[in-house]
Amino acid sequence: MYLNCRVKIPDTAGKITVKTISGTPYVYYEYARTYQKDKKYNTPKRTCIGKRDPEQPSFLYPNEKFLKYFPRELLPIEMDVQFRSGCLHIGAFLIIRKIISDYHLDEMLVRIVGRDAGLFLDLAAYSIITENNAGQYYPDYAYDHALFTHDMWIYSDSKVSDFLGEVTVDQRIRFLNEWNAKRDHREKIYISYDSTNKMSQSGDIDLVELGHAKEGVETDIFSYSIAYDRNNREPLFYESYPGSIVDVSQLQYTLKKAKSYGYEHVGFILDRGYFCKENICFMDRNGYDFVIMVKGMKSLVSEIVLDVQGTFENQRKNSIRAYKVSGTTVNRTLFASDKKGRYFHIYYDDGKKAAEREKFENKVDRMAKKLKECMGEPIHPGGEYKTYFDLVFWHEGLEDEKFMSGIEKEDVINRQIKLCGYFVIVTSNKMSAEDALTLYKSRDGSEKTFRGDKSYLGAHCERVYSNESFDTKIFIGFVATIIRSRIYALLKDEVGRMEKKQNYMTVPAAIKELEKIELLKGADNEYNLDYAVTATQKAILKAFDMTAENIHKQAREISADLARIRLEHMGSEQSENMKEEGMC
Repeated sequence: MYLNCRVKIPDTAGKITVKTISGTPYVYYEYARTYQKDKKYNTPKRTCIGKRDPEQPSFLYPNEKFLKYFPRELLPIEMDVQFRSGCLHIGAFLIIRKIISDYHLDEMLVRIVGRDAGLFLDLAAYSIITENNAGQYYPDYAYDHALFTHDMWIYSDSKVSDFLGEVTVDQRIRFLNEWNAKRDHREKIYISYDSTNKMSQSGDIDLVELGHAKEGVETDIFSYSIAYDRNNREPLFYESYPGSIVDVSQLQYTLKKAKSYGYEHVGFILDRGYFCKENICFMDRNGYDFVIMVKGMKSLVSEIVLDVQGTFENQRKNSIRAYKVSGTTVNRTLFASDKKGRYFHIYYDDGKKAAEREKFENKVDRMAKKLKECMGEPIHPGGEYKTYFDLVFWHEGLEDEKFMSGIEKEDVINRQIKLCGYFVIVTSNKMSAEDALTLYKSRDGSEKTFRGDKSYLGAHCERVYSNESFDTKIFIGFVATIIRSRIYALLKDEVGRMEKKQNYMTVPAAIKELEKIELLKGADNEYNLDYAVTATQKAILKAFDMTAENIHKQAREISADLARIRLEHMGSEQSENMKEEGMC
């Protein structure tokens, strides 16, 4: 079976030969050589990869073997709907399809994106299943997977590229508006908000600017953030903005966006990077509650910690067993002009203390060693060297000054050691230390979302070269995040019901296991399940309220669809042949 497209014959010197059989020129590829010991020479192993176009001899019509040996070659048009692998993976596709149906994402995207909604969903599923978002590899995925496109049509990477450039900003805005309109705005929820940065192998992209990545390296990046409903464990909306904008500056724009979506009865759970007076005041003015980790051990926080130190750490009533820490709460103001009492929740962790003290003392030791090496040099150490050391200089003249020694400030260092093992969360509402910690720890869902987006959706780097494609890829990634977050939440719920935690109940492991559910094409050209659903697969499917019977039923439906598509295609092909022969 040959694809209904032409590609240039691969330029692999010495590997390509053409053999004419019954007047048709077939192109062969030499994929290996076998050494014949008795004859003392190599015998080439060749396979047919297509038939040469007689009108354009440098092109061929590829077949299945061509895709096997040249999977990265670009196909200029859609592949023949009948041409697909004899082994189709359907397990992960079925759970993704169920989540899409439960959320009505397919209906939304048909209204918003139109006839290419199926391709949109396939690209989202592709990123979840393969942990990749590179468009040029999508045809390989489509070749051996069930698809959302009409008649499971397999599109080439050139079509994918065209599609990425066709989605408009209005369509993206409409999706976010409709998605957020479906949420229950009467419910009091806490939104966990976090951001990250991503590198970009891009051309002239407006949002990509020189900035500091999380790893501390200065490179071309853009910033990406997600607001996540910790109550319902769903991503609500996303933002992409220039890489040079720091997190603390962006938060107020995010809060305005939340209000525009109708979120009034909400609180925000924020990391320490968003802590500043301006953001606190802005949340107060808009009536938003907050749960926020305080940045570092600044003077205000350290004074509060030292005030309560020794009063709660060894008290049973202050023990928070779920997190193996002790906690207490005090009421104070955050800054001099603050008119509201805030609730400071102070926590102590024995294990954290030992690790932090060791890290801090190693740091001071390294600084002392460095100062000793620089004795007699014309240098002026600053920053933390001034914080932890009294620096002594020797003047040779009016201008010549050399560093002589650094003497540790024992009182400053000892004070810092006393603060090891403590951390502080501030809340706008009165609550216990345990409740505040539980709320903050619920950020786990949003943090998993970010880890999933960058590590498991292949989105740590966007590989596009236009603003339109760039924005569409982020849009598809957000929809993939919605689906993957639901997979994560359902698996986590099922783990909670299990007597023993199983390693296969993580998202990557579950998808890998479900990918083993396959349809194989028999000699009659019909697709059927290769084997029964395993016990492990049944345990995973249970999290999605699915059974082996569901899989068998849906497998039969997919098989029937493929049979119908094949017959319709054959009928269409025969009709075209008859037209060409002048028979109709």
